[in-house]
Amino acid sequence: MGRDGDSFVFAHLADAHVGAWPRDPAVRAALRESVLRALEVVEERDCEFLLISGDLFHTPVPEPAEAAPVAQALKRLADAGRRVYVIYGSHDYVAHRTSWLDVLAETGIFLKAAPEPVRAEGDRFALPYRVDEPTGAVVAGLSGRSHGLDASLFRSVDSEAFRAEPGFKIFQFHAAVREYLPAHLRGHIAGISRDDLPGGCDYYAGGHIHYTYEGSGPEGGLLVNPGAVFGTSVTDVENGARGKTNQGLYIVRVERGVPRPEPVRTLAVDRLRVFDVDVQGESPEEARRHLEAEIRQASAPGTLLFPRLHGTLAEGGARTLGLLETGEASLEAGISGIHFDLDDLAHEGDAAGDALRPESELEAEAIRLLAGGAPERFPRLRGPEGEANLRELLRELGSPRSEGESKQDYLAARIDAALRTLGVRGRSGRHGPR
Repeated sequence: MGRDGDSFVFAHLADAHVGAWPRDPAVRAALRESVLRALEVVEERDCEFLLISGDLFHTPVPEPAEAAPVAQALKRLADAGRRVYVIYGSHDYVAHRTSWLDVLAETGIFLKAAPEPVRAEGDRFALPYRVDEPTGAVVAGLSGRSHGLDASLFRSVDSEAFRAEPGFKIFQFHAAVREYLPAHLRGHIAGISRDDLPGGCDYYAGGHIHYTYEGSGPEGGLLVNPGAVFGTSVTDVENGARGKTNQGLYIVRVERGVPRPEPVRTLAVDRLRVFDVDVQGESPEEARRHLEAEIRQASAPGTLLFPRLHGTLAEGGARTLGLLETGEASLEAGISGIHFDLDDLAHEGDAAGDALRPESELEAEAIRLLAGGAPERFPRLRGPEGEANLRELLRELGSPRSEGESKQDYLAARIDAALRTLGVRGRSGRHGPR
């Protein structure tokens, strides 16, 4: 393979979210297995390098038991001479402390394609890039941040030096592109414009929206979002099971400078079963018998079941359905695991309206109200910017405690993050005005 980058093979994955589904060990294990299988494919297909376009982990500091097998698999790739280029995603980005990505980068297992993820809004900067020496490919990227806080960075990039570098050019990013949003996400995600991406690239390696698509960059070039390797919601799982999104990775063969993409699925479709159970008007006992019958029909050895209950029960709520006992009985019958989706389940005693409104809609309304009435001494929490900062504050405060992290360290990290979001220096520095 020549240094001119005319012909070579690379792999691209995003949104692995290792450590997701913390309350469902069987689902979490299936996700981890799918990610490990994807990393095996990289070696089997003799890829020169691997692009990971954000959210390798579901939290910045995942449990070691989740992170260790992935780190070992990445080390095997590195030991075999395969380079791995990584950017932060909105989940594994962390502003207040070191993440697992930082730790793994220090070991040399992979290289950060975007080595400086934290920048002040509006500051103009030259886009950093790396040259993959064996192939001559030029790799650059921008890391993702939660709630779209990275959007301004795309418009602050000076990509002139990157574009002038000879070689096959790759740009990694972790953001939704408005022009390619699927119908079910329009109106829910703002995203960036395709024109916000730097021009002149041969391949745009996207991530973030958990949905596979192929398109083109602002001046041509192939733009790919490979979709989530497994997914973090029942909707993700259903889209994968029905073939709407890939659930795996992409293998890209470059021939004479032209990328030819191939989606590779690493999760068996028949292992996932998503099905609806309509309990409209049923009593708890009727609903329970109905659910058990549907589970029996869907069950097969080794499958993961995702029953979605919807409708309004005649009386009682989810607690009256005996879901724990039903789940245990199903496991004894040989399935791998079961996850009950109760988002669309209600009962007649629920208050009208709110019981049927999605949690995200209620949260968005609460955030709007809070931003509209925030005290003047906290200007960072007022208006549209305040809404974004409030979401960041909620995410930071809700970050789970990592295995091995002391309660004192956990509380200190949460306080530091909250103070920074409010525009006040954290414990490690002096406090600003209150």
